[in-house]
Amino acid sequence: MIRKRVRLTGRIQGVGCRPFLHNTALQLKLTGFVRNDHQGVTVEAQGPSGRIERFVRRLQDPSALPPLMRVSSIQVEDVPVVQGEREFVIEASVAAQAGEIAQVSMDTAVCRDCLVEMRDPKDRRYRYAFTNCTQCGPRYTIIRRVPYDRPNTTMAAFEMCPACRAEYTNPADRRFHAQPVACPRCGPRFWLTDAGGHALEKDRDRALAAAATMLRAGSILAIKGIGGFHLAVNAFDDEAVVRLRQRKNREHKPLAMMARSMDVIDRYAAVDAPAAALLQSPQAPIVLLPRRTAEPDHAHPAIAPAVAPNTATLGFMLCYAPLHHLLFDEEGIEVLVMTSGNLSEEPLICDNDEALRRLGAVADAFLLHDRDIHRRVDDSVVQVIDGCASPVRRARGYVPGPVLSAESCPVDVFAAGGDLKNTFCLVKGSQMIVSEHIGDLADARSLRHYKESMRHLSGLFEVGPRVAVCDLHPSYLSSQYARDLGVEECIEVQHHWAHVAAVLAEKQTDETVIGLVADGTGYGLDGAIWGCECLIASLHEFLRFGHLRYYPLPGGDLAAREAMRPLMGLLDVYAEKEPLPRTWEPILAAIEPDARRRQVCVEQIDKRVNMAQTSSLGRLFDAVAAVAGLGRANHFEAELPMALEAIADPTCTEAYPLPIEPDFQEQRIMDFVPLLEGVLTDRARGVAPGTIAARFHNALVEAFVMMAIEAREAHDLKTVAMSGGVFCNRFLAGRLIERLKSRRFTVLWPTQMPVNDGGIALGQAAIAAARLSQKT
Repeated sequence: MIRKRVRLTGRIQGVGCRPFLHNTALQLKLTGFVRNDHQGVTVEAQGPSGRIERFVRRLQDPSALPPLMRVSSIQVEDVPVVQGEREFVIEASVAAQAGEIAQVSMDTAVCRDCLVEMRDPKDRRYRYAFTNCTQCGPRYTIIRRVPYDRPNTTMAAFEMCPACRAEYTNPADRRFHAQPVACPRCGPRFWLTDAGGHALEKDRDRALAAAATMLRAGSILAIKGIGGFHLAVNAFDDEAVVRLRQRKNREHKPLAMMARSMDVIDRYAAVDAPAAALLQSPQAPIVLLPRRTAEPDHAHPAIAPAVAPNTATLGFMLCYAPLHHLLFDEEGIEVLVMTSGNLSEEPLICDNDEALRRLGAVADAFLLHDRDIHRRVDDSVVQVIDGCASPVRRARGYVPGPVLSAESCPVDVFAAGGDLKNTFCLVKGSQMIVSEHIGDLADARSLRHYKESMRHLSGLFEVGPRVAVCDLHPSYLSSQYARDLGVEECIEVQHHWAHVAAVLAEKQTDETVIGLVADGTGYGLDGAIWGCECLIASLHEFLRFGHLRYYPLPGGDLAAREAMRPLMGLLDVYAEKEPLPRTWEPILAAIEPDARRRQVCVEQIDKRVNMAQTSSLGRLFDAVAAVAGLGRANHFEAELPMALEAIADPTCTEAYPLPIEPDFQEQRIMDFVPLLEGVLTDRARGVAPGTIAARFHNALVEAFVMMAIEAREAHDLKTVAMSGGVFCNRFLAGRLIERLKSRRFTVLWPTQMPVNDGGIALGQAAIAAARLSQKT
């Protein structure tokens, strides 16, 4: 007879861990206890040594664990045998103490068992919109504090009825210690109101039927979900979609859709095995899928053109909340636009009163419910690159799952992230906890949401930062916030180094790698705007091995919107060698008909007024897209580059010249001048825009590969880490990964964190943690 104490950390609270341990102990006829605490789960098991060994082995076998449970560490120690102990029990949770905090589980899609019950007329949860169990339902969005127990969630307002209480306390039931457990008798409810908040239908079935009738007729509905509101409209009704865009003030950016089933999605988009797995996963993200080239058959309507104009992809998700399933069970509801419930660029709305106040002029009716959302969390967006998930926006279903470090950081750290696609990161011991997607901090409401989120998340995980880390850019609002925290030290990290470090942190390596980073804007060490870099980098240091040739960028922030501005800067460099051919003049006039405005840009460059030097690949994409005739301006970030990717001919293998030359600082320079000449000459000759787009993408692939080869030869490195928002481009990233692997490189590609600026907070945190660990 022996007794073992086992301490577990990881994703183990709110996922059925304690019931699993309890039932496993009963099967093996062991005694002891299990309880949640502030660090994870502690279990003591007592019995014959052979059974205890089997118990521990089962904890170490991932296939034996509940589906959502993930164990990060197991510590086993001998403890004295307790005489007279007769049973194995689940003890009350231990109050929080100082030290590393337990992981908080993420929200997950309703499971198959709960759906079966919800559709069974004989079940007491028949058509109940808030059914859940230990394997599904809200977690992070309802938790106020740890440990994850019902009194610490927004479900504390709902007292369990005797039937729910019996399930909750029965170790053999799958709702054993499921904190949001509820039923129609004791749990949350929903109802339908008009835009003024006046009830239209309070009865569940009539509210759903009325909502479906309105959607079929072209109305816009605001629907409260797990992490906030959606704005929903019939995805086949182009007039309704246009009306939604006008009211939401989102005229161009693609809209996400929710579909009834995989079969429905397959009609409109190409779904490969990795994408299908993502769509049906517990995380249930929006997945960006290639459009079907053939039109759907006449038996089915087409997706409205206004849903996602000028893109090669459609963003689809499946129903993930019971309420979604009930709504899609109604007749004629097959595909809905389900976009974030907010006005353009503002934070997601999660409160009933705020929704009625802010969205009353947008939505025609509201499906409201009375389960409070404590954390507003948007839908995650994922695409498949190189056969793997590649997050574009990391939020619901993934947050706040931490990235774990091999070393424990000696002090708590706050990493501020950037100002675009912002997330922030907290470091607590070996956990690096990246926040949900916050957004662009230029909007005052988003900045306020950023500050509130930092206070809440640091409180939830008991993080008291002594060190802050931020971007090098002197004007970033996130950096200013970090500097004003009043901590012991504030570390500034160069933007593109943080990009590479994020990949290293995710892959849990501290090796020195070749970092290929491509984006729109990153403040450089020399005061220029970097944006296409080859770095030799680790978590401890970096050097700049090469970059795209600098060109002048007139107009400040306007240059990220108006494609004419980077184009004039690129042409200024070209004109240093020879005059611009007259055959190019009609192309320039089509992009900017006002010759005077073009001349103002030339004067800005000549006089160096409101002008910066840049190596931005994002702005080069803008210029090439404009030359190809795809538009004159970005109405949302990367609109023109997305359009250029969408038309690229996948059968084209030709490439424009993009030579790499050494400069006086012994850095390698990608010289865009021959490429620019090829693009403009082809356009003047009438070459198809799809061919121009493909030749441009292929040129970049070959130049990056050659840059990596030169870096390998110079520094004896074989591993490449890729990062930066430009690599959200599937055409570019997929071909580059393939070519690098064919040249015997090991490629590190992020699959947990966004490749765009949503990942740089993790990189900042990893760099700071490495520096602080070195000091000790």
